[in-house]
Amino acid sequence: MPAFGQFIVKVHGRCNLACRYCYLYAGPDHTWRDRPAAAAPAVLDRTAHRIAEHAAAHRLREAALVLHGGEPLLAGAGRLAAFADRVRALAPAGCTVHTTVQTNATLLTEARTATLARHGIRIGISLDGGLAAHNTQRTDHAGRPSWPTASRGARLLADRHPDAYAGILTVVDPRTDPVEMYESLLALRPPALDLLLPHGNWTNPPPGLPRAGTASARPTPYGDWLTTVFDRWWHTGRRETRIRLFEECIALLLGLPAATESLGLDPVDAIVVETDGTIEQVDSLKSAYDTAAATGLDIFRHTFDDALRHPGVAARRAGADALAATCRACPLLTVCGGGHYAHRYRAENGFANPSVYCADLERLVRHVAARLSDATAGERR
Repeated sequence: MPAFGQFIVKVHGRCNLACRYCYLYAGPDHTWRDRPAAAAPAVLDRTAHRIAEHAAAHRLREAALVLHGGEPLLAGAGRLAAFADRVRALAPAGCTVHTTVQTNATLLTEARTATLARHGIRIGISLDGGLAAHNTQRTDHAGRPSWPTASRGARLLADRHPDAYAGILTVVDPRTDPVEMYESLLALRPPALDLLLPHGNWTNPPPGLPRAGTASARPTPYGDWLTTVFDRWWHTGRRETRIRLFEECIALLLGLPAATESLGLDPVDAIVVETDGTIEQVDSLKSAYDTAAATGLDIFRHTFDDALRHPGVAARRAGADALAATCRACPLLTVCGGGHYAHRYRAENGFANPSVYCADLERLVRHVAARLSDATAGERR
């Protein structure tokens, strides 16, 4: 049974922003309301011991610790640093712990950034794009735009602490100009970009996609957007930045292993610890229905091995066996992998469906395959 390799710890369960589209705080799941705002010292200490226990039991050589929220910097940079240090101190010999904090960048200051960098914590930023116009839905609780402080934080990180800069996560919005969006993000000098599809499903489809219709005979606004960015990225002649979705797609097409929840059949290796110590599946499941991520486990009474045996976790790690028959028969199976698990949900039958983005993913994968074929043919000539 493959071990967990990524431990997402909710150090703070509230956010200083009120993004209008947030699937976590404005979606169907309400479990966050009954949890403490911040993880107590006892929760963090027990979590550190559980991570070390799991790493030792499975002889992990590497583990990823993701400090998450809400907005994790609401817990304070010093507290994040102390927790990261504690996890590393308890980790077994030979296991390297890679720590990242995922922030909206509005609370990044020189002092906080320096503290995180000094303790070996890399900083990932969540933005809708690299211009103020791209971030109109990312406002604080008083309705004020977050862009001035977020962009200041991103530039501070790029200018003063580039070695601690993990990259930018942005959610695809097909209403934006894809090349403008990509180039605006490049201006913030990220070493990597994560382009994520919005969390939606067959019951609550993402913007621009209908609820009805078959998986393949659908419009492809997200696939069109992504292929346009791919061509801009691919034809530059040099790697301006890493784009994980594209690099993983290329790797899978070449028969290499990949490590993303959006593509491929490799088992998902992430598990979440909430602010009260509850062990949960990944947050994306909360976009499906209330309590979708729940396991009934917690770090005081249960181990992460107990979570490995949970039926919901096992279903997400079952590879092709968990997919709809149409996915198992698809020639793109090993690359697409059925898409993101949360995007397969339909209220009538759960997750045994193709992704709501099936047609978009096919558009992207076939496009990337064609570009690879052209490049290979060029090398042979």
